[in-house]
Amino acid sequence: MQTLESRIHYKFRNSLLLAEAMTHPSLAYESQKQNFDNQRMEFLGDAVLQLVVTEELYKMFPDFPEGQLTKLRSRVVSRRALAHFAMAIQLGDYVLLGKGEEATGGRRRASTLADAFESLIGAVYLDSGLAPARELILRLFESEISQMAISPDERNPKGELQEVLQAIHSEAPAYRVISESGPDHRRVFQSEVSWRGKVLAAGKGKSKKDAEARAAAEALRARVWEKV
Repeated sequence: MQTLESRIHYKFRNSLLLAEAMTHPSLAYESQKQNFDNQRMEFLGDAVLQLVVTEELYKMFPDFPEGQLTKLRSRVVSRRALAHFAMAIQLGDYVLLGKGEEATGGRRRASTLADAFESLIGAVYLDSGLAPARELILRLFESEISQMAISPDERNPKGELQEVLQAIHSEAPAYRVISESGPDHRRVFQSEVSWRGKVLAAGKGKSKKDAEARAAAEALRARVWEKV
């Protein structure tokens, strides 16, 4: 479990909390230890996630009504989204499964990954309180929350840019990474988007995808193809 702690940059004071968070009910059932699995911790972690993400969106978008904030929150706390975040830190490698669940591919099952992610947050909360749990959540969700700031209405900047440009000419915009910086666990990528031999814009992000989306969003804002 030490490797997992390194991945999330958090050291547990009580290692049993982490062990419980990673214990799938199938193993608890097979080992006849029904009181030691991650279901209760998942319940707690879900509440902590909801609170932290809700508070962050509430502050980010002071003019948004409840319905719009709810849609934004679902982008990061839905089961599918949580499974995606779990895969990003390879959480499935650390889940303790029963033999039957292991044999049927449970380690890569989206529901298992989402549950384990919520349990991990619950474990951090129990180990150190809300502030460290909040710091971990916002760090793991940083790219997605940053993307919300760019396109809170769930726009697809890259798709929108391609549609606009190909209405003028059939050539599609091209993206390339022009720089990378920072340590391995906090890489920053800078990408630029060009079209018909002309650079339209550049953007930075925590992933290549994020950097490309930011470059596309900036290109849509600058619209330099209209100024030549």
